[in-house]
Amino acid sequence: MKRVDLSGNIYTGLAYRILLVMFLFTLCRAGFYVFNIEMFPDISAGSFVKILGGGLVFDISAVVYLNSLVILLCIIPFDFRYNVIYQNVIKYIYFFVNGVAIAMNGMDFVYYRFVYKRATADVFGTFSNEEHLGRMFFRFLFDYWPATLFTIFLWFLMVWLYNKVKTSKPEVSNKLAYHSINVLMIPVVAALIIGAARGGYKHSTRPITISNAARYVESPRDVAIVLNTPFSIFRTFGKKTLERYSFFDEEQLKAIYDPHYKPVLKGPFKNENVVVIILESFAREYIGGLNPTLENGNYKGYTPFIDSLLKVSITFDVSVANGKKSIDAMPSILASIPSLETPYIISHYANNEINGFPELLKRKGYYSAFFHGAPNGSMGFDSFARMIGFDDYFGLDQYPDKNDFDGMWGVWDEPFFKFFGDKLNTFKQPFFASIFSVSSHHPFEVPEKYKGRFPKGAAPIVEVVGYTDFALRELFKQISASPWFSNTLFVITADHTNQSILKEFQNDFGSYSIPVIFYKPGSDMKGVKKKIAQQVDIMPTVLNYLNFDEEYIAFGNDLFDEGSESFGFNTNGSNYHLYMKDHILEMVDRKSAGLYNFKTDVFLGNNLLGKEPELQTTMENKLKAIMQTYNSRLLDNNMVVRK
Repeated sequence: MKRVDLSGNIYTGLAYRILLVMFLFTLCRAGFYVFNIEMFPDISAGSFVKILGGGLVFDISAVVYLNSLVILLCIIPFDFRYNVIYQNVIKYIYFFVNGVAIAMNGMDFVYYRFVYKRATADVFGTFSNEEHLGRMFFRFLFDYWPATLFTIFLWFLMVWLYNKVKTSKPEVSNKLAYHSINVLMIPVVAALIIGAARGGYKHSTRPITISNAARYVESPRDVAIVLNTPFSIFRTFGKKTLERYSFFDEEQLKAIYDPHYKPVLKGPFKNENVVVIILESFAREYIGGLNPTLENGNYKGYTPFIDSLLKVSITFDVSVANGKKSIDAMPSILASIPSLETPYIISHYANNEINGFPELLKRKGYYSAFFHGAPNGSMGFDSFARMIGFDDYFGLDQYPDKNDFDGMWGVWDEPFFKFFGDKLNTFKQPFFASIFSVSSHHPFEVPEKYKGRFPKGAAPIVEVVGYTDFALRELFKQISASPWFSNTLFVITADHTNQSILKEFQNDFGSYSIPVIFYKPGSDMKGVKKKIAQQVDIMPTVLNYLNFDEEYIAFGNDLFDEGSESFGFNTNGSNYHLYMKDHILEMVDRKSAGLYNFKTDVFLGNNLLGKEPELQTTMENKLKAIMQTYNSRLLDNNMVVRK
């Protein structure tokens, strides 16, 4: 192979070298799979091709991060960039950063066998206290010599292929055009880098994270093949890692808090359908029927349909979200996994093996589907849906009429709910389906034909709350005559709160208060239970209601079990809240900072810290047990019951 002269086209040379690293990363991916092939059974040729294609998305993101300095040095619009010494500086920077990246991939061939996931930024802390790290390192190099030799081979291949291309100063006939083009190339290259680094340009799509790898696999265990190690480390670097706590020994810990469910069967399994409706930004504050004492009993709220549904449903006098963001809600509601301090979906542990509603119910013959009217990829919901076992995902890409797109977030709720209802009517029973609405979101607009129809209030969101409530009414009208309707348990909740109107909701209790509603058509399940409900309670409540007979991990409680303890929890950064026995305990950096009775002190103005020592100790122990259990299970990848 002769040396190729790319004289006068430094940008083509740069593109070649970026593509070279992409090629080497693909070889790393293939090597990772071959080296650990026994850990990835049943991957077909077609699935592997899809994995390779998906991996390119993560590779280009990692590569532009790694080579940002190289790219900058190449696009500076000055002719000294063609100087031999300058080019050598670029070359050795390139060799160093990409050589280290290839080594990271190579080391993960081995490390994966111990942790069952790609290495993340916490790997540096994992080995920081090892006294014989150097000896261990060299022992691994020899013990796992195939990975070592493969890495060395890729280094030589990188150097050899890099040196096959050179760039040199072009002959310029029109200096004005030459310099103008070089200056204009800076924003062009910058735009390409931004799109590559974040995984696309859509405003509704978050920069890709390690959880997005699930989009390209059939089984969640295969996501490690899609990823590359530098990307996993970049995307988790700076994210708060979990600390391993030792507040209690194992026996004490299980006595205080144990998420390992061992069902006590009350009868045969119920083959009932389950529909979970997640309403965007639907605070409890907006629902009149959940606030009967507000404004001296005269508070109406903005949700007449939900109010009517409450009369034939079970709800709870206290119900809170486990987080403040939509990406907190997905795992909480659909897998009973809270997000403590850092959203689970973008944490170091996002590719842990977990069980969710769909995967557990699939064992009983259920079909499952998730609906979200935003562009596919928004919030990473499609990836997480696949991770927890949904059979199908329906987003904007699957919606037939793009004219119903609101221009910002997704399909308007009314038409998308109708689409949801139409699809439900085609599903074979039993099925599990969930829909996440989008319209009750900033900029808080309703479709043109409905302007002026819904009440407005002190906050702009209440108008769209009224619109989504109307869309929900239309959905229930549509499906109420369906043959499967009476055999279905409906759960209605929200992802988080939003704009607040009333002072009662402007504190660490009210700002997390959302609806949690269970509706079974024609049943006697109705009334307000004196319990604290939270999002992570939904999965164990439904599974136990169905008489699910297998063990599983869930961080919530069975709300229908009168004997189970009632409590809820959430975090805002390192600030923890525990709701229990009509009180809220606030803990900052593992130290209690506040204790309030949210029933008698609705504005949380009377701090009882130190005044009720027995209750305070009980709540502190409960919260510390939750923290210790959650952290240790995520750190140890111990989120499923392994037979």
